[in-house]
Amino acid sequence: MTTTTTTVRLEEITSKNLDAALGIRVRPDQEFAVAPVVKSLAEAYVHRDAAWPRLIMDGDRAVGFLMAFLDIDWHEDGGSVVRSGLWRLNIAADEQGKGYGRFAVEAVAAELRRRGTKELYVSWHPGDHGPENFYLGLGFRKNGEVVEDETVGVLDLS
Repeated sequence: MTTTTTTVRLEEITSKNLDAALGIRVRPDQEFAVAPVVKSLAEAYVHRDAAWPRLIMDGDRAVGFLMAFLDIDWHEDGGSVVRSGLWRLNIAADEQGKGYGRFAVEAVAAELRRRGTKELYVSWHPGDHGPENFYLGLGFRKNGEVVEDETVGVLDLS
């Protein structure tokens, strides 16, 4: 089954859909690779100016959660650059393999393009059940950086 963009959409997290967002759970073998939604929402609260959390909906079903980071100060080789990208992506265990992850990355890419951003960054934990092949399959390339034991990838948005 593949998603269609007519029913799949992003929604802001509100009091009306908070419980649905908190109910998103990845597969147990993936829990090492992504923080639970509750931690992401706490971080979004603390980093209000940089965090862009969204619920991924298909019709009236919550199927995933994403959080982008916008224009953060990224320290690189003693210098500093501003970057934006995908901070978290949680697709519900029983909704994986249906195109929701691809939709999420494309939606973040579209939002960053709208904001004039030229590159989308992401990082991932390496491992057998990690998302490396997913991100590489979407066109991300490893840029040689490792941050907090995570591989950094970048997608050209130009």
